[in-house]
Amino acid sequence: MTGDTLRRHQQILLELLTELDRICRSHDIPYVLFAGTALGAVRHQGFIPWDDDLDIAMLRSDYHRFLQVAAAELGEKYYLQAEFSDHWPMFFSKLRKNGTACMERFVPRDPRLHQGIYIDIFPVDNLSGSGFVRKLQFAASKVVIAKGLRRRGYLTDSATKKLFMAGCALIPMGPLHRLAMLPGKPRTELVHTFFGAASKFEKNIFPRQWFTETRLWEFEGRRFPVSAHADAMLTKIYGDYMTPPPDEEKGCK
Repeated sequence: MTGDTLRRHQQILLELLTELDRICRSHDIPYVLFAGTALGAVRHQGFIPWDDDLDIAMLRSDYHRFLQVAAAELGEKYYLQAEFSDHWPMFFSKLRKNGTACMERFVPRDPRLHQGIYIDIFPVDNLSGSGFVRKLQFAASKVVIAKGLRRRGYLTDSATKKLFMAGCALIPMGPLHRLAMLPGKPRTELVHTFFGAASKFEKNIFPRQWFTETRLWEFEGRRFPVSAHADAMLTKIYGDYMTPPPDEEKGCK
C-alpha cells in the first residue's frame, strides 16, 4: 500500500475498533488490544506506522458473549464474521466493514465469503495444568487451524504445509477444538492464544491476569484497553519491543 492508502485503511480499522468498543462498553464485555496492536499503542500511541491490521483478544466466555450480542447491535455499515459460521470456516472471528475490500493470501473456495476490511477478534482459552495435555492442546489447535485454512483456500508454496493441511482434512474437528479450549473446566491460572495462529508454543502462554487486569492506553487520539501487564506481555512476544525493526523488515504482512 502507498502511504495515503495505508492511512485510509488504518482509519477504517480505527472505525471498526470504535464500534467494537462501543458494543463491549454497552454490555460490559472485557477485551484488550493484542499483539501488534498493543505494541503500536505502547510504542507509537497508535498504529505501528507500517501496519495494516488490528488485533483484539477476549477470554473465551467474553468472546462468546460478544458474538451473541454483536450481530444485533451492529448497524448496516458492519458485518460480524463469527467463527465457524456460514461462509466462514475459521477458528476466530472478524468484524468487517461493508462496502470495502481487503484481499488476503487466499483464493476463497466460498464465493459468498465477505472480504471487507476487518479487525481480528481472537479467543483466549484455558491452559491445562499438565504439561503433556498442554502439548496436546497445542497440537489440536494446529489441526483445527490447518482445517480452517484449507477450507478457506489458503495459498502456500510449501509442500509440507500442503500435505499437512490435506492430512488434517480427514480428522474430525469437534473433539480437537474442545480439547484445545478445555470448555467447562474451572478457570485456569494460565491461558493460551493458540487460535491467534502464532507458531511458537511458549509465546502463546500467559497468566490469566494479563487479560483480566487492564488499563486504558492512548491509541490514535482515543483510549482503549491494553493489558496492565503490557510490558511483560510484549517482552514475551517480541523481546526488545521498544526498538523498531530495521527498514527491510518493515512493511505490511
